[in-house]
Amino acid sequence: MKHWPYPRWVAHRGAGKLAPENTLAAFRLGAEHGYRMFECDAKLSADGVVFLMHDAELDRTTNGTGIGGDRPWGELARLDAGSWHSRAWAGEPLPTLENLARLCLGNGYHLNIEIKPTDVAIAQRTGEVVAREAARLWTGAAVPPLLTSFRPESLAGAKAVAPQLPRGLLLDSLWQGWLEMALQLDCVALVCSHALWDAATVAQAKSAGLRCLSYTVNDEWAAQRLWDLGTDAIITDRVDLFAPV
Repeated sequence: MKHWPYPRWVAHRGAGKLAPENTLAAFRLGAEHGYRMFECDAKLSADGVVFLMHDAELDRTTNGTGIGGDRPWGELARLDAGSWHSRAWAGEPLPTLENLARLCLGNGYHLNIEIKPTDVAIAQRTGEVVAREAARLWTGAAVPPLLTSFRPESLAGAKAVAPQLPRGLLLDSLWQGWLEMALQLDCVALVCSHALWDAATVAQAKSAGLRCLSYTVNDEWAAQRLWDLGTDAIITDRVDLFAPV
């Protein structure tokens, strides 16, 4: 992408830790803090519905138990995804990607969809289904969502079914061949754990035509270091600390 249409600040899972992550309440709260781009985690229900949740297991962020991807959407839709955070959010449901798309498209918000397969065996299929759904939902939109994943198989699946949607490779370490893999997948960005960026890695990425994004940055000194390095965007939990200017 020669033109980079996304804001410099991205709210992690909606509103960081101020609201139950990956719920519509969190995205609305992030927007109240001035954020216009959000990161979310997308996975598949047992019957192929794309819904938002980070963990493979339901236990931490809902009143359910077991693997979320093993349940049909009809069961997942009835879970409470808010009470774990605080009483104020009791009864907040798990949203589908379509629910979030309506919120974003209706308000001009941008989205980074992390493709989050529950198992490596379905990584490619998850990428295919998420990308196909994103392409359908954002048909005709001026700015498409950015699809990212730690799993190259998921990005390969996304590329196969919706090559027009921009992709980014997520990295929690600089494993051998990381840059070559990003280029092979026709990525437009690298999204790294913020400590991985230094002058050399930024130069490598930029010389390859890739944008440099960082997660999850919650301290002012870390943010300033990344801006000084010339990176392009920061994903943060601290929507209450950083003004997204």
